[in-house]
Amino acid sequence: MDECAVIFYPQKIRVKVKRGSSLLEAVSDAHITINNLCGGDGICGRCKMIIKEGEVSDKVSDKLTRDEIKRGVVLACMTSVESSLIVEIPADTLAKEKLHADKDAERFRDFEQTLLFKGFTPRPLVRKLYLELDRPTIANNTADHERLFDAICKNLKSDECSVQTGLKIIKILPEVLRKNGYRVTATVGLRRHVAEVMNVEGGGAENRNYMVIIDIGTTTIVAHLVNANNTETLDAKACFNSQGIFGREVTRRMISAEKKGDEELQKLLIDDINRLIRSLSDGNRVNLKDINAVVCAGNTAMGHFLLGLPTYHIRRYPYVATAVEPPPLRAAEVGIQINPRGLLYSLPGISAWVGSDITAGILATGLYEKEETTLLLDIGTNGETVIGNRDWIVASSASAGPALEGASVECGMRAEQGAIESVAVANDGKIAYQTIGNTPPKGICGSGIIDLISVLLRMNIIDRNGRFIEGSSDRIETFGAMKSFVLVPPELASGSKPIFISESDIENVVTAKAAIYAALKILLKRLDLSFEEIDNFYIAGAFGNHLDVDNAISIGLIPNMPKEKISFVGNTSIRGAKLVALYQEAFEKIYELRQMTTYYDLMGADDYVEEFKKALFLPHTDIEQFRMIQR
Repeated sequence: MDECAVIFYPQKIRVKVKRGSSLLEAVSDAHITINNLCGGDGICGRCKMIIKEGEVSDKVSDKLTRDEIKRGVVLACMTSVESSLIVEIPADTLAKEKLHADKDAERFRDFEQTLLFKGFTPRPLVRKLYLELDRPTIANNTADHERLFDAICKNLKSDECSVQTGLKIIKILPEVLRKNGYRVTATVGLRRHVAEVMNVEGGGAENRNYMVIIDIGTTTIVAHLVNANNTETLDAKACFNSQGIFGREVTRRMISAEKKGDEELQKLLIDDINRLIRSLSDGNRVNLKDINAVVCAGNTAMGHFLLGLPTYHIRRYPYVATAVEPPPLRAAEVGIQINPRGLLYSLPGISAWVGSDITAGILATGLYEKEETTLLLDIGTNGETVIGNRDWIVASSASAGPALEGASVECGMRAEQGAIESVAVANDGKIAYQTIGNTPPKGICGSGIIDLISVLLRMNIIDRNGRFIEGSSDRIETFGAMKSFVLVPPELASGSKPIFISESDIENVVTAKAAIYAALKILLKRLDLSFEEIDNFYIAGAFGNHLDVDNAISIGLIPNMPKEKISFVGNTSIRGAKLVALYQEAFEKIYELRQMTTYYDLMGADDYVEEFKKALFLPHTDIEQFRMIQR
């Protein structure tokens, strides 16, 4: 038998996989999200499952105890399916739905006011035009095709109107026009400098015109349903990126794509997008055929996965993308389920490592309009940095890794229910914490990790190297030969296991923050600028919304500058994408910004390693840069 049935409990989901497939692939096919961080390399030990029935072949792993092995516990990534199976997925292995993802989506519902503030005239990429055409006569016997195009150009009020359409539309024109008395609605989509007639319907159907705007994040995908006619955001949804099963880092996913093929990574992404679109359409009683466009922004690798493009050369010298400015195309070509003739717009990126989410951020923040110098930082696995004003813009990217998002930390987790999101010193001098959803703690997410390290440094429990100071706290214990600080004892934790941070965890976080800070320093040095000369410091991304500025400065993640200069600007990726979707001026502007922005490759900077090493301390080797923090 070539195929084996695998049933997962407690979900009661059954899938069929080829004999020899990994259990990790099976759980991916079942669309069950788990806390796999290493991408299937057997390093993180998070993908534990229990084989209740059936045969498997697995590799020995030091991530499993003798007791776990006796109970049938395996690592999904190290286990092959050899027969039909019944598998139990422990609660700790599952990644619960992220509450903050939905909250972040809700937060951006009121973009209409922000968008109108930009001064653009509403003119969506896809418009439905109600047209009353003159009936043909012997004196006016213009062909149906040209008659329609003339009416469209007149409606668009364009001096240089270039219109095109497909043969399918031309074939139906005679019947549609005459059957409806030459009163029709044309769906017209903008393809850069050409307007495409996507559909022609009889009568007035112009009221039903919707678009979905998507931010394809490495961790989370956010989708907004908008009414293209009035720019109103009707609803917003979010989900985890299912590609996470192949690793939290985008580099690991590219490696997986090279091993397994681009199709598998693309399918996971498209499935997520289709589920979000279906949820938005069902929840708002919008027919899928009335969704005429999808506008996407994301890092360059995510853009490649969306289109099924090879990512092989992105991570290899000289770091060349397949495309950073892909043209609009049919959404159906990649499997996105909207109107069959609906368009997919992938916004232009800047380089192989600075994607369209950053171009959208430049647009959304108005950085390009400002006379003063502005710094935009997107804190994530790539740590993209933009510095500029109305005269010039420079961008770069530093590989920070996933530690700041809770990965590469033993008790780290995504920002979901039960995650410790903030840590502080209470009035009684004890360390207190707050969890997402106010539920018993299960782990600690990125913002909580930064808080905790800052608190430990401030209380002299760790030194500037991130090492625990002997005798500084009775909560320092040893786990697996590694000194650790126990934040939550097992009796108070959700999984009856202690929640702690080890010296190794701290080292991973320090390495990540050093990469970001060094990138900022190098970019400023190349521009002959200092932090003091930065007038605005924007922190983008959902992570930034929950960041404590003082704590981030105290560990050297962000520069020590006046707080009034620092602003959290939220999800500028989806904000910029929405601007593009609803305003033709923004659509044209984002291509100008892509050309205006200069990419600086830190890999070619001889002094980057030196700056990186200087930042491998808390907060930095040069303590004078953080003198306001050290009192």
